[in-house]
Amino acid sequence: QVQLVESGGGLVQAGGSLRLSCAASGHTFATFPTYTMAWFRQAPGKEREFVTAIMWSDSSTWYADSVKGRFTISRDNAKYMVSLQMSSLKPEDTAVYYCAASGVYGNVRSPGHYDYWGQGTQVTVSS
Repeated sequence: QVQLVESGGGLVQAGGSLRLSCAASGHTFATFPTYTMAWFRQAPGKEREFVTAIMWSDSSTWYADSVKGRFTISRDNAKYMVSLQMSSLKPEDTAVYYCAASGVYGNVRSPGHYDYWGQGTQVTVSS
């Protein structure tokens, strides 16, 4: 069983920055070549949407068009931790941000691809 714990959310003004972190434990499948960790977000009244993902084996990354150039995902092998550096934040980035993990190959942009989820951390961007 994999446990994911997010941290780093909060309130920030538009144009500001925040860094989210997700610590994984029970990561027995992290050695799988297709092990992938991702960030999704969900705003009130909206569906959960893909933000970014990273494959553990080769650091391949994927980004939603809406965050490309502003957000950066990275990983710490030794700590089994993934981080999301968010810059130039906009009010429309306001959402609960979720960390997710999967050990199989598939559509990394789909929530259904992921077996494990964190509880989420709130990010609020004020205008």
